[in-house]
Amino acid sequence: MNHLPLIIKREYFTKVKNKSFIVMTFLSPLIMIALFAVVAYLSQLNNDKERTISILDDTGYLEEVFQNTEFTTYTNLNGLSLDDAIALVKEKEDYGLLYIGKASSLDDVSGNVKFYSEESPSLSVISGLELQIEKRLKEKKLELDGVSLAQIEASQTDIEIGQESFEGEKSSKIDNVVKLAFGGAAGYLLFMFIVIYGNMIMRSVIEEKTSRIIEVIISSVKPIQLMMGKIIGTSLAGITQFVIWVILGGVLLVVVSAIFGIDLTQVQTPQQEMMNQAMQADGTQAMAENLITAISNLPLTNLIIAFLFFFIGGYLLYSSLYAAIGAAVDNETDTQQFMLPILMPLILAVYVGVFTVIEDPHGTISTVFSFIPFTSPVVMLMRIPFGVPLWQQGLSLLLLIGTFIFAVWFAAKIYRVGILMYGKKPTYKELFKWLKY
Repeated sequence: MNHLPLIIKREYFTKVKNKSFIVMTFLSPLIMIALFAVVAYLSQLNNDKERTISILDDTGYLEEVFQNTEFTTYTNLNGLSLDDAIALVKEKEDYGLLYIGKASSLDDVSGNVKFYSEESPSLSVISGLELQIEKRLKEKKLELDGVSLAQIEASQTDIEIGQESFEGEKSSKIDNVVKLAFGGAAGYLLFMFIVIYGNMIMRSVIEEKTSRIIEVIISSVKPIQLMMGKIIGTSLAGITQFVIWVILGGVLLVVVSAIFGIDLTQVQTPQQEMMNQAMQADGTQAMAENLITAISNLPLTNLIIAFLFFFIGGYLLYSSLYAAIGAAVDNETDTQQFMLPILMPLILAVYVGVFTVIEDPHGTISTVFSFIPFTSPVVMLMRIPFGVPLWQQGLSLLLLIGTFIFAVWFAAKIYRVGILMYGKKPTYKELFKWLKY
């Protein structure tokens, strides 16, 4: 008789009715949103405090460079000595004093710029001021050479090399960033899901083994059915928890934003504002439009379908190995010697994806690791956004499924003997013997 549906049902409801599972399911989103709300609220409070930067320019070159913004006010102190300016800034408790000392030429200005403040200034504030000064001095040099600002603007040319495959598929640099971000997010999600819920399966096996309840269950259920029931039941419980996290987290995010009056689209620090202001002239705002275009160019249908298949296949493959480890040991302490061989392929897949796929998604290393079943769920998901032929995706998936079937057979052999073994730490040699039983 097939008891698999009953085992799945039992495992699922055992997990979802567990008090710690229920508490963490609802508490985890609350903690994460609370942390986010505190950070955003404190950031907003910091934004409400206007910072004043005084400017003392003895060169006369930079008088009109600095324009007031929502968070930053610039005050010119021209005509004062440096000592008087410092004393005035201290008295008013301004954020700091930017001093541009006298220079015989524009080339000497860079060595005579200093920022005085009571405390160490923010790195981004200094970087923003440097960008604005550099831009103005560059324009001033060109003006002295007889080139007008209109000519300067007319001479500026933004180059973005268009990328197109021989088949006519167009892309850009930001397209590659978006593709890598999607693949990286998919691989990271799979990695975390395997680690979290794979350990849950392993602990479940150890718990039943130490309580000796497994001796009763195994008398009427085949070991492979029990193992698969645990894997599928725990997986469904994990999916349930993840869905609740997403829904509850989204609702809490909206509620907290409304209560604290936080506009999530406008959360910005004065430092970010200063950097954005300094960089606006370089056309960086066009990146937003390019980003939207890059997302729309993604093969979303292919990505979603491939993600589901590789995610499920990869998770089932590693879950069977976690179940085998749980059956082979008596407590979690003894699992450490078996965990590294399982985690190493996952870690290797992440490194290959990050350091190889981004440089050459269709190279030999990326391609080979996208076919190896223990790394393909991560590496192939990172390659697909760059355009992988369907036959390669299909072959990789078939190899993954075939390896999963073999892993289930392999794990079931260990599981069948291991769940009834007590009081002795198994070695790799003994595990190999168990495969012959």
